[in-house]
Amino acid sequence: MGYNFGIFVYKQLVSLASLKNKKAKKMIQGHKEIFRYLSENADPQGGYIWIHASSLGEFEQGRPIIESIKAAMPEKKILVTFFSPSGYEVRKNYSNADLICYLPFDLPGNVRRFLDIVKPSQAIFIKYEFWANYLNELASRRIPTYIVSAIFRSKQIFFRPYGGYFRKILKNFTHLYVQDEPSRLLLSGIGVEHVTVVGDTRFDRVLEIQARAKELPLVETFSQGCITMVAGSSWPKDEDVFIEFFNNTPELKLIIAPHEINEEHFRHLTSLLKRPYVFYTQADEESVKKADCLIIDCFGLLSSIYRYGDIAYVGGGFGAGIHNVPEAAVYSLPVIFGPNFKKFKEAKDLIACGGAFTVKNKREFVSIVSRLLTDSEYLKTSGTIAGDYIKNNAGASELILRDLYQIPYKK
Repeated sequence: MGYNFGIFVYKQLVSLASLKNKKAKKMIQGHKEIFRYLSENADPQGGYIWIHASSLGEFEQGRPIIESIKAAMPEKKILVTFFSPSGYEVRKNYSNADLICYLPFDLPGNVRRFLDIVKPSQAIFIKYEFWANYLNELASRRIPTYIVSAIFRSKQIFFRPYGGYFRKILKNFTHLYVQDEPSRLLLSGIGVEHVTVVGDTRFDRVLEIQARAKELPLVETFSQGCITMVAGSSWPKDEDVFIEFFNNTPELKLIIAPHEINEEHFRHLTSLLKRPYVFYTQADEESVKKADCLIIDCFGLLSSIYRYGDIAYVGGGFGAGIHNVPEAAVYSLPVIFGPNFKKFKEAKDLIACGGAFTVKNKREFVSIVSRLLTDSEYLKTSGTIAGDYIKNNAGASELILRDLYQIPYKK
């Protein structure tokens, strides 16, 4: 059928891309090892709670669920699968899962072989994962299957006149836990009624991260004495927007934690900067005091770095889509991002309530940041709104865990 042919073609394209693309190469190498890894490591009795996350962001959304299950029911076995190398490579040694691997491509033979080995007792998909063969086979084996933190939009294929096949696969879910009432209404309109509105588990996760944020003395020293903007997960198109303003604004300090950490990106960054900068891994107390820009050239610090900022800029909005806005907003910072945010409910909500701002170009960026720099009350109020939005929308993990397992959320 057309769906299987599409998946087969996609697999071939990834294989072809792997000849030049490092990410695709890691993915293909990882796929070659899936069944050997599972055959050697999976419990023959099966019984795994299988949690699938497309990438790192979705994994972080599911993490409160995983860790609460392990805390309340340590005997439960957990399998985590990823679609993207950016998730798998970062979390392949995650200690709260018993098995971690890539998800085999959604072809009938792969699906049956995968399920025969791991014999899941339950399957939980995070946010956007709708693999037809997996969902059909799970339903035929009567394995309870859920999706959490899901969000639906009217333009998705499920709600199109030609989306009948995909509407059917939604009915394979035992229950859908969605982020908002519009999602529930869309699903109801196509006859999918086994739905509960609970919100987004990501809010619970960022509050956890905030509570455990690392102390970073060098970043603290750097940020003292000036209003500091933290640019997180930035791409070159983002940097082209904000660096020129920074160069001409001595009362503003800048921390850049780029999305891609490599020499090519650093060359682009440093070619734009006209004020003193220092790389984090090369910094000491004296050098950060002399610098106006701190470049984070290592992974794993961004979620703690936001705590030292006064304004946040979240990258990705001039490309495929913005990165993790709640990760910054949880620290009560006003958040700025580019124009590609329409698929992100939290971004739209924050704009509507005054805790975030979107910009389409340098001129709009200058206008917003200039006001934040000159109006301290506006800066404080918009930041407070952002932080309150996160706190007021937490709680999805608790609702899901009590519904599925009658266990509390481990904070």
